[in-house]
Amino acid sequence: MKLTREFYNRDTLLVAKELLGKVLVHNINGKLISGKIVETEAYMGFYDKAAHAYGGKRTPRVEVMYGKPGISYVYFVYGMHYCFNVVTREEGIAQAVLIRALEPIYGLDSMAKNRFNKNINELSNSKIKNLTNGPAKLCKALKIDKSLNKEDLCGDTLYIECMDNEKFNIKASKRIGIDYAEEAKDYMWRFYIEDNKFVSIK
Repeated sequence: MKLTREFYNRDTLLVAKELLGKVLVHNINGKLISGKIVETEAYMGFYDKAAHAYGGKRTPRVEVMYGKPGISYVYFVYGMHYCFNVVTREEGIAQAVLIRALEPIYGLDSMAKNRFNKNINELSNSKIKNLTNGPAKLCKALKIDKSLNKEDLCGDTLYIECMDNEKFNIKASKRIGIDYAEEAKDYMWRFYIEDNKFVSIK
């Protein structure tokens, strides 16, 4: 079952935790690629020095974060990588959850071709583990790019759905790669499924 707008329109830390175990799906002309979300990071808008909207910053890039919940925020980093975020909370709050890692589920051949230009059976175990264990990696594997910025996640192209009720432990830690963010670098706003091998950094 696809997640509803109401799911996203809640406390961002809660959404970041509850996205774990859900499945991100990209429907490319009827061909599905999907993976289970195993790692997320919450970005808390105005008062979070690691967030793009810190202090109420508004630019063409971050404007989507001020919009309605359940919309994708895809941005370009380091001149080479895309990162995929889910906009949360009501309009005007500018908070989002970064999807940091997936466990591949469906369309593994497509993922392998997108990442390594090989078939899945040509990949070593370490390369299979590396298909989607990072925010840029999962975007490349699932063909998520700037064209999917502002995509409605309640639609049929890019969306998140529930799986069977799997039991797992959730671990919290500091977020990755935000040493510039002063005290915000120490906030325990990264969440991941304990012992899942596709988590980017244990």
